[in-house]
Amino acid sequence: MLHSSKAVIAELRRQSRPARDFDASRYFRGAADLGFYNIGSAGVRAIARRIFEQHRDRWTIEDAMRLADVLMQDRFLETKGVAVELVARYRRLFTPAMLTRWKQWLSEDRSTNWATTDAICGSLIGPLLTAHPSLSRQLASWSRDPNLWVRRASVVALIPLARRDQALDVLYANAKRLHRDPHDLIQKAVGWALREAGKADPGRLERYLRSNGVAIPRTTVRYAIERYAPSKREELLRTTRKMDNAAQPKSKPRARALREDPGHGR
Repeated sequence: MLHSSKAVIAELRRQSRPARDFDASRYFRGAADLGFYNIGSAGVRAIARRIFEQHRDRWTIEDAMRLADVLMQDRFLETKGVAVELVARYRRLFTPAMLTRWKQWLSEDRSTNWATTDAICGSLIGPLLTAHPSLSRQLASWSRDPNLWVRRASVVALIPLARRDQALDVLYANAKRLHRDPHDLIQKAVGWALREAGKADPGRLERYLRSNGVAIPRTTVRYAIERYAPSKREELLRTTRKMDNAAQPKSKPRARALREDPGHGR
């Protein structure tokens, strides 16, 4: 029976396989301490489902969270995945107080990678915000957090609401604060969130890009405009690039200009 972290980890090890054609590490450059069992997302979900089914008549969400707290501290990607998938099965019992606990998972660097961060956002925080939209305002401070994963979550966790045409003011405000962030994992996440916001209100996204193009990294722009027609994408790229160039005083030395252009080299 999978009732403890030791039992879960033992099962993950039992199912582990050599990387060969499925080498998860290739998607996580820079995550030197992250381990991989290479069992795939289906295997992770199956283990979480087994835990849930074995304890569904006795465990509360607090029991699931206690196990997840321990699993999240393990360095293997799949162990963290089981934690997220298990807690997600209790989504009907989510309460606003859990937002702080999930932020703690992120801020203590327990997630340590973009995939676990996005899983926490999509499977846990997103459904909680959908049930309690007013909580989205708390994510404004997350966009200023010193932790990379909390900053990424400040926009990714808003995507389920944005698709419903909700919390767009919070999302755009967070995006604007993050445009100066030099990390590509933030720039890509902001572009992704803006693209999803654009599905609900394409006109607002276009106005935002035209108004703020000078401050938006090129990576973010390219992600944000992916769903526009090719001709519109090309026109927005030209427009924001022209704004980039126009924003640089002609008399400014090139070295200084490069430092101040958040989109240079991206």
